[in-house]
Amino acid sequence: MTERKDFLVEVGTEELPPKALRQLAAAFRDGVMNALFAGEPALREGMRDYWYCSPRRLALIVQNVPVATPDTRQERLGPAVQAAFDKDGRPTKAAEGFAASVGVPVQELERRQTDKGERLACTITVPGKRTEELLPGIVEQALKALPVPKRMRWGAGEAEFVRPVQWLVMLFGAEVIDCELFGVRAGRATRGHRFHSEGEIAIRTPADYLSVLEDAHVRVNDSSNSLAEWIAAEVHAAAAKLGGKALGAEPGSELLDEVAALNEWPVPVIGDIPERFMSLPEEVLTTTIETHQRYFPVRGADGRLLPKFITFANIESRDPDVIRRGNERVVSPRLEDAMFFWNSDTKTPLLARVDKLDHVTFQNALGSYGDKARRVRSLAVRIAEAIGGDVARADRAATLAKTDLVTDMVFEFTELQGVMGRYYARNDGEDAEVCEALFEQYLPRFAGDGLPATKTGQALAIADKLDTICGIFSIGQKPSGSKDPFALRRLALGVLRILIEKALDLDLIVLIKHALEHLPDSPTGVNALDELVDFFYDRLKAYYLDQGVRPDVFEAVRGVQPGRPLDFDRRIKAVQAFMRREEAAALTAANKRISNILRKAEVNVSGEPDATLFENDAERALGEAVAEKHSALHPLMERGEYEPVLAQLADLRNVVDRFFDEVMVMAEDEALRTNRLRLLNRLRSLFNHTADFAEIQVDA
Repeated sequence: MTERKDFLVEVGTEELPPKALRQLAAAFRDGVMNALFAGEPALREGMRDYWYCSPRRLALIVQNVPVATPDTRQERLGPAVQAAFDKDGRPTKAAEGFAASVGVPVQELERRQTDKGERLACTITVPGKRTEELLPGIVEQALKALPVPKRMRWGAGEAEFVRPVQWLVMLFGAEVIDCELFGVRAGRATRGHRFHSEGEIAIRTPADYLSVLEDAHVRVNDSSNSLAEWIAAEVHAAAAKLGGKALGAEPGSELLDEVAALNEWPVPVIGDIPERFMSLPEEVLTTTIETHQRYFPVRGADGRLLPKFITFANIESRDPDVIRRGNERVVSPRLEDAMFFWNSDTKTPLLARVDKLDHVTFQNALGSYGDKARRVRSLAVRIAEAIGGDVARADRAATLAKTDLVTDMVFEFTELQGVMGRYYARNDGEDAEVCEALFEQYLPRFAGDGLPATKTGQALAIADKLDTICGIFSIGQKPSGSKDPFALRRLALGVLRILIEKALDLDLIVLIKHALEHLPDSPTGVNALDELVDFFYDRLKAYYLDQGVRPDVFEAVRGVQPGRPLDFDRRIKAVQAFMRREEAAALTAANKRISNILRKAEVNVSGEPDATLFENDAERALGEAVAEKHSALHPLMERGEYEPVLAQLADLRNVVDRFFDEVMVMAEDEALRTNRLRLLNRLRSLFNHTADFAEIQVDA
């Protein structure tokens, strides 16, 4: 049995960037584990890994690591036998050199027949490598490959890392791995909390790691996010004592992860917010408290924010009140600034700020925000009229849409764009739906976010997003690979979600053409239009694949090129419902067969078949059924009721099966052959009105 030991590596640094900490720790783990015995799956069996991180360390423990790779047998081929010996049978320098390289006498070399003739050969044993010799290189490469946009240098050395490296622990079992990385010699000494622990602390074995850190007042986070869970529990307990509920402490929240990445020994602290600031809009308070101070706000039982916050000190102070007062002292100036901005901004109505947008650049080639506002206004009014919205409200909302960008509050707190527009519009006495639309124009902001609820908001959101997407495409800066600096993929998905989930039956291609025509120095729109349509189809495919729709079902609907996303959605649902029917597989296979036959046809198959040319009962039965379905289903097709259309077409299974069993389509008589092809084309058109069923994959 292969001997195994546990491996521990800890890289101690100056404070690491909190927002990237978990990503760095996970990437470090992946780098090491992907390289460790990568080509030897048998050795990897039984190994278990655990990564850890804190503000000053990245660490990894791998249990049950083999102490060495096994010996291997390798066959080495030497020179051709003809070149290895002279005419007297004496070995040449080529033979002697090969023998020396494999460490055996010439007379013990073997001969192998190869595709290039007979050659000298030797099977040798290659000793395995000791794992402790491999680990330093693996660790170094994993650290160098971390996703760090900019690395630091420190001291007089040439070493580079995300932060200066202060210490390095590398243990294999109870032994220190003798190596040096980033100018630091590996040892067994870690460091605890800056203030609750003194000096270096020895780690005897990897199994002792967590207990040693806990004794040294260091709580590390791990792959299960256990520290964040502990912090969340403390936050909720503190909020409950205040009679409220904490915000920002839900699992997976950025605030929670960041607080966990900032503290090695987190101690909860409850602080007060001066009452004079509680009149500020809630979003201003929460943005200041959460984003800028990394505190947790508390909502009271009445739904309003309490004048309290919860934060964490990275120290267990002998005088907690000093810590509390310090945090209160820090938050007040930020709220003072916000109060000043609020009071200043509300003195000037949004309408008076419209002209200022002409002096704020949207994009160099696309003009100012004033230019954008005028383009969006034109499109938003058109959309509002098409969806039964109020045109006057859409016009007003589009006029005011970007005016909060030139307020002091949004200049300081950019994440509040739209939010402040809604508050300022209310303060100005604007129509309630117009106020709401100023916020809703940015929806959805992220995956799973809500959609605009008002017609005015829907029109404005679609128009704003389309103007940005079409504008960026028109200047040749469309997304490429993973690069999408203008977040066009997110904007496109937002447009599609609004159209589909809010049941807005609009032709997206018509809207794109309108947006393109109103751009400055706009191209003819042909190339840009084609690219944009493909771009939206790609986003639509991602949207449906996320919902579990089969790729072939999507391609079948795309094959008939519906221009209205809501119509596309109805077709997708209809095809999915049809594919669950018992008759679906047979009819889909028949459609594929029909498409193959018609593709090879060398005659015009358009037009109605001639019933007088039907020769037998199977042919007549299919002709009558197809004619009947065309008449009966036409009204449903006109109304876009695709599910009942396909449900009725399922009735054709038996008559279609009988036709193919009893009728020779490619008859020798040209008139009969052409008539039968027209009948099949007529049948296919019934199905292909909803989707191109030839794209559907069916089990053989």
